[in-house]
Amino acid sequence: MQCLPAGHRPENTNTSNAQQLCPWEGLPTPPLPRGGDVPAVFGTSPGPRYYLKVMKSPLPVRNGVNATRMRMPEEGPWATAMDYVLEKFGHVDPAGIVDRFERGEVKALGGEVLTPTTPLSEHLFIWYYRELPVEDRLPVELSILHQDENLVVVDKPHFLPTTPGGMYVQESALVRLRVLLDLPDLVPIHRLDRMTAGVLLFSANPETRGKYQLLFEKRRVEKTYRAVAPVREELEFPLVVRSRMVKSRTYLLAQEVAGEPNAETRIELMDTRVDAPSGQTFGLYDLQPHTGKTHQLRVHLAAQGIGILNDTFYPVLQDQAPDDYTKPLQLLARSISFVDPLTHEPRRYSSKLELAAFPNHA
Repeated sequence: MQCLPAGHRPENTNTSNAQQLCPWEGLPTPPLPRGGDVPAVFGTSPGPRYYLKVMKSPLPVRNGVNATRMRMPEEGPWATAMDYVLEKFGHVDPAGIVDRFERGEVKALGGEVLTPTTPLSEHLFIWYYRELPVEDRLPVELSILHQDENLVVVDKPHFLPTTPGGMYVQESALVRLRVLLDLPDLVPIHRLDRMTAGVLLFSANPETRGKYQLLFEKRRVEKTYRAVAPVREELEFPLVVRSRMVKSRTYLLAQEVAGEPNAETRIELMDTRVDAPSGQTFGLYDLQPHTGKTHQLRVHLAAQGIGILNDTFYPVLQDQAPDDYTKPLQLLARSISFVDPLTHEPRRYSSKLELAAFPNHA
């Protein structure tokens, strides 16, 4: 399947492992690929426009982890695909790279096996398995709230990332669940920050996945959160915070900037208590985000002078330190509700976890 016309290959094709760029101009609206993923259109007229079309990895999920996709250059000084990979990643594990090619563990889109002598220009995309580092198991556990043929709903604990990334691969909710439930097609429908606990939804069925993803894209999902933060007497509740937020991939923190708001959160103070050791008053807040920007709740509360308890990012970024499992971020994705797109019946899932700073509070 070749969707990139000669002379119109954008340089930025760093999409997910299951996507490729396809020309849009002059074509009718493309059919939904398998799994119902909605094509994303970009580019401006009169230049070419492209949409992202799902490509299925020729390598199956292994140990809960997807094979990695790599785009090969169209030309260069490398005679073979292996030569290019060695130059790019040979500083990490050159023997391991050669071994993968020799074992036939590197494949192209159509399932063709790449050997050490496969020419560079023969395939545009290749897939391979990464050699995963040994990870210590995080001392936290997730629990399953609901499971059917289409959805898996879990209570994600603090400190466990939703998806693999950085130093966490096997130690992510996604990989743990794929292995535990033997569901290699499982994917998250939305995400929670690593430090946020609570309700998290996964799609177990590629055929119905797109219908649930559309609920989030069209904001037909109602989410509520709970947070513990200081109390400021001068603030009046309920409080609706609107701002423009940006988050660069190259910078750790999200930021509020001038401009039209693209993030909105409703904040309600539910209860208060005085911390005996410090004498400080803390509040239990109900949060209802109407948008889903990265770190939105943490930024919006910090901007009001009520940064969430144990937040090491906002309002001031603290020095990196090992996780302190006795001081989890006091933010909980408490519930999620929507009308099921398949049965048209209302669904609501609620977390059974609680915030340590406000225990036994419904």
